[in-house]
Amino acid sequence: MEWLTTLLIILSGLFLLFALGVPVAFSFLFVNMTAAVFLWGGHAGLDQIILSIYGSVINFTMLPIPLFILMGELMFRSGVAPRMIETLDKWIGALPGRLSLMAVMSGTLFSTLSGSSMASTAMLGSVLIPEMEKRGYSKSMTLGPILGSGGLAIMIPPSALGVVLASLARFSVGDLLIAIIVPGFILAALYIGYIVIRSMLQPSLAPAYDVQAIPFSEKLKASVRYILPLGSIVFLVIGLIFLGVATPTESAALGALGCFLLAVLYQGFRWSVLRAAFLGTIRSTVMIFLILSASVAFSQIMAYTQATSELVMLITELDLPPLLLIVAMQVVMLVMGTFLESMPIMMITIPIFLPIIEALGIDPIWFGVVMLLNMEMAMTSPPFGLSLFVMKGVSPEGVSLRHIYTAAVPFLLCDLVGMALIMIFPALVLWLPNLM
Repeated sequence: MEWLTTLLIILSGLFLLFALGVPVAFSFLFVNMTAAVFLWGGHAGLDQIILSIYGSVINFTMLPIPLFILMGELMFRSGVAPRMIETLDKWIGALPGRLSLMAVMSGTLFSTLSGSSMASTAMLGSVLIPEMEKRGYSKSMTLGPILGSGGLAIMIPPSALGVVLASLARFSVGDLLIAIIVPGFILAALYIGYIVIRSMLQPSLAPAYDVQAIPFSEKLKASVRYILPLGSIVFLVIGLIFLGVATPTESAALGALGCFLLAVLYQGFRWSVLRAAFLGTIRSTVMIFLILSASVAFSQIMAYTQATSELVMLITELDLPPLLLIVAMQVVMLVMGTFLESMPIMMITIPIFLPIIEALGIDPIWFGVVMLLNMEMAMTSPPFGLSLFVMKGVSPEGVSLRHIYTAAVPFLLCDLVGMALIMIFPALVLWLPNLM
């Protein structure tokens, strides 16, 4: 069981560095370099690490990531997204939990334009929280819907994290982006159902208020002006991939160009906006690429120690039902999501879980969607989900992390229901990719 000892040492070293507060990318790089020196023969091992890093960052499938992030940055900083929210506001009548519903609907629509969960959460929080507090909404019905709908940017294409997952797992980026469409809208429907039911049962949490009647012609005019053009961006990103006309990289480039043109069209373009959008994109991309460059070498080290092959053999010999193994994997990732970010969870688990999935004959795209939903939950799982801290940053004084943690729990439970549905009915995931 020498492989098991080596695996435990590697994972223990990683978690120790995480606990010491060392950034994720540098933690993996340090462990990789140490393992290379001891397992791959000193300088020769370090040379292999360099080759692995170089090979990971020149991978063509990685190009959609900065482009998807740039789309969200442009929409947020140019002021196009707030206008979209104002248009949706005109269509929503005096429904229970009106502003909470608007948060979910706006988040769903914005998710089709942004590949970043954090950008979506920040935009929705900064625009909607002041109005919701003014109307007397409780913190649970203010913060929770924004956290939940902000996370939809992971589960509705374009999804930067989806591209990362597909690149790490080495399966089709286009198939995964199309496969998450139905699950993403299922989650949005679950959020809406929860908000309506709870608002009806506890009206004090989301007080009703008089809504000014708006002529249908005005609603239609606003939709044609602010919603319809956004549909063209959705078609450029999702439609062209689905039709097989463009690769994910090409569609991402067209989507970014479309967002730039919309910013100019709506007079939201300024050089300061473009500079801020590029800087935000560069910061996020560098962080992601640093982590990915370390992940390739980590996977190679896992394979070299035979930990991956031995674990596959051990699991398959247990003769357990495949569904039970899938559930066990999700539980492991859910627990990890309470104290780790999405990227390190994927880097640790993919080299171990994916060979097991392939050995069991389970569709990797379906498993990838289930795993991506798990990563979406990790973004909002107390105490260390990144979206929780983004929400704290855009919340007014008086909102504590405890308020944010409490508000996130019902929407995490909705995510669990969504996960159960796509595990029981795999066709919800595989139907659209099979039509491509």
